[in-house]
Amino acid sequence: MTELFNTLKDRRASKPDVRHPEKQKRPDTPVLKKPDWIRVKAPMGAEFAKTQKIMTEGNLTTVCEEAGCPNIGECWTKKHATMMIMGDTCTRACAFCNVRTGKPNPLDADEPRRVGLAVAEMGLEHVVITSVDRDDLEDGGAAHFAETIRSIREQAPNATIEILTPDFLRKGDVANIVIDAKPDVFNHNLETVPRLYLSIRPGSRYYHSLKLLDQVKQRDPNQFTKSGIMVGLGETKEEVMQVMDDMRSAGIDFLTIGQYLQPTRKHAAIDRFVTPEEFKTYETIARSKGFLMVSASPLTRSSYHAGEDFAQLREAREKMNAKK
Repeated sequence: MTELFNTLKDRRASKPDVRHPEKQKRPDTPVLKKPDWIRVKAPMGAEFAKTQKIMTEGNLTTVCEEAGCPNIGECWTKKHATMMIMGDTCTRACAFCNVRTGKPNPLDADEPRRVGLAVAEMGLEHVVITSVDRDDLEDGGAAHFAETIRSIREQAPNATIEILTPDFLRKGDVANIVIDAKPDVFNHNLETVPRLYLSIRPGSRYYHSLKLLDQVKQRDPNQFTKSGIMVGLGETKEEVMQVMDDMRSAGIDFLTIGQYLQPTRKHAAIDRFVTPEEFKTYETIARSKGFLMVSASPLTRSSYHAGEDFAQLREAREKMNAKK
């Protein structure tokens, strides 16, 4: 992995050294040794370099880099990158997240155009667009999301679009701006069980996030909704099953469950590594509760294999409708 991290380090060279000033005074947490099933290879090659070149020349940010995703080597080699709009600095400081915290720069009005251009240049069939939280903006960035969706539709009309949004907490009904832009998949992650929100996701509210996803279904029933959680933070099986039930009550179509991986000693500690067998059990339970699509594995992330998963999601709905 050394070559991979050195490559990505060059992309961050001009950025401040302290990514998480709010975490510096926290005591170090223990780092558990990763089991064999967590280890990943870092494939490199022409397609990886091409993806990186497009991101660099387009002055675009990816969550693959900023969040330290373990799947970046595989995804970039396959010409898949999750673009992160509205900058690389988040206004919140979640205990699990490796994205930089601080005061963001003003929005870049040209960013939606460049994102659309990058999607076209990469020839993507399915694209995932996420963002930092922008509590400093009156609409939380909703209009910027909508403009990005429109730009992709214009420059890459055959691409399907999946968005992973903030919660737009205390911003009124601005989420409707994004919903009405009609992405193919509206994703917002609940991240963890309600009991752990205060320590893991203190700037967010579990039931507000759940309500946001329900709002999507109420306004546009045909829009696919998606949400995910991390495990290994100290949650119980019963709590995970309750989250599944809450999601189904909100009409969520697609559930992702992945292992929490600790970015640094200043982040939340891993309680344990959930085994592949346990992930299989979670997948079985989730499917029995009526989700159209479930991805549950140690390395599952919101946008991992998103294109292939979207195809299966659409097929599952078609089969369900055919039975009615």
